[in-house]
This record gives sequence, structure tokens and C-alpha cells, in this order.
Amino acid sequence: MEYHNPVLLKETVDGLNIKPDGIYVDVTFGGGGHSKEILKRLGEGGKLFAFDQDLDALENTIDDDRFTLINENFRFLKRFLRFYGVKQVDGILADFGVSSHQFDVAERGFSTRFEAKLDMRMNQESKLSAYNVINDYEEADLKRVFYQYGELRSAPAMARLIVAARQEQPIETSEQLKAVLKKFLPPRHENKVLAQIYQAIRIEVNQEIEALKEFLQQTPEVLVKGGRLSVISYHSLEDRLVKRFIRNGLFEGEPVRDVFGNFEVPLKKVNGLIVPSAEEIKENNRARSAKLRIAEKL
Repeated sequence: MEYHNPVLLKETVDGLNIKPDGIYVDVTFGGGGHSKEILKRLGEGGKLFAFDQDLDALENTIDDDRFTLINENFRFLKRFLRFYGVKQVDGILADFGVSSHQFDVAERGFSTRFEAKLDMRMNQESKLSAYNVINDYEEADLKRVFYQYGELRSAPAMARLIVAARQEQPIETSEQLKAVLKKFLPPRHENKVLAQIYQAIRIEVNQEIEALKEFLQQTPEVLVKGGRLSVISYHSLEDRLVKRFIRNGLFEGEPVRDVFGNFEVPLKKVNGLIVPSAEEIKENNRARSAKLRIAEKL
């Protein structure tokens, strides 16, 4: 099954500072590109666990005694590592966003390029799909999804139009949705606005922000002292959460300081923000919005 090149491959795996006999986790397995690179650097005593909720990813499993693939969402990181008798690990890698494979399979409904049923589920067994969001959500909830996750100023008007249109007939496909929202898709900016609309719906369908927060909150407990977290984000909503959590141990507000103005955080950042080179972006367009942050457990 064709999965494209992993983004920032060397930089992300370098960031883990791999020890040959360490235990590592790749929480976004996909095509296995990052996992294969980690295994190359592990010795015989090393272990790698990988998570992916997408059933398609199981076809890419790696035949290696040191490797275990867990078909679950990474928000259950701690629970499933415990199931395998693992309480702490030396490093965790996460590459968020939709895999190229998911974009390229028309019927999954992730891409604006194809006519497809409204789906967008990363876990094909999940009950909530894009169809449910567009046809069943109240107007206020649709407005929230478009505004919060798509950062769309026209969110209130878009929500109103969708609610009016679906009273005539259900909105079942990507083309029907485009037709309903046509007035918000000027030819010059159509792809950009569609990408924002799709991003908003996808984040809601897959509860991506909640899953990200739950995952990050578990990382300090799961990492050993000196263990590394290496995280790639693709949009500002995710990157902001990762940055704040590494800096403050919180997603909002400021940490409680002592009388000297100091505060304790579980992680410290390693290096600054890393972005792909112009050469990598040229070879892999998907890399253009990638942002890599690395942290170490204190």
C-alpha cells in the first residue's frame, strides 16, 4: 500500500536521541517510515511500540521481533503500554495530520480533489462521520466547528446555509457540500477555503484536539527522566498546544509560581522550532506546513 515519504524523517528521529537498548513509541505509525528509521538505530535489546487507529495502516506492519503495532488511538497511550507491561519509555514520536494515503484514497473523503461521500473517519469503525456533522449538528455547533477548527470568519453564514440546504435534502457528498457553500468559494481562493472547511470537519469527526491534549498530558508520566518527545504538527491549532504544553505544562493560562517567581514544568524544550528545508518541500509538498518541536523530560 502506497504511503508517501515521512516528513522531517532524520530530524524527528535524531530528536529522540536513541539508545540502542531503549524502548520507544511511534504513536502515528501510518506507512511506517519513522518506525523503520527508529528500528535501524535500535540494537537487539531495543523495543518499538507503534499506534495507529486506521485499519489500513495494519497492512504496513513490520516483521521484526522488536516491533509491536497497536491498532488504537494514541489518546490511549498509557493504557495500552501498560497492557504490554510497559510503564515508561525512552522516547515518543508523533507526526500529526492526515497521511498521504488517506488523502489519496477517494472514498475516505479526506481530499477536496475527489467526489466522495462525506466520511473523514481515521478510525473506520467510529460512529461519527463528516455526514453526521454536516447533517445532524445544530447550527450553533456547526458555527463553532468552522470558526474554532477552520478559523473561518464566515462560519455563522456557512452554518446557516448548511442548515437551510439540508432541510430540502441531506448533504451526502463533497460535491453537494461545495455546491451549498459555493458563494464562499471564490475561484482564486477556492482551494484554500475548502482546505479550511475540510480541516474543521475532520478535526471534529476525529476529535483531534481532545486526543492531542490527552496524549500530551500522558507524556511526562510515560517518559523516563531524560526521555525525549519529538512532535510534528501541521496547523497552528496543534502547534500552539504543543508549544504551550512544553513551555508551561498547561494548554491555557500561566503555571503557579513560587514566591521567587519560579514554576516547575515536566518538560524542557530541546533546540528551537525545526521546519523542513526548501529542498524537502520541493520533493514532498505535504511537508510545507510541518513544524517539529522536541522536548526532554526533566
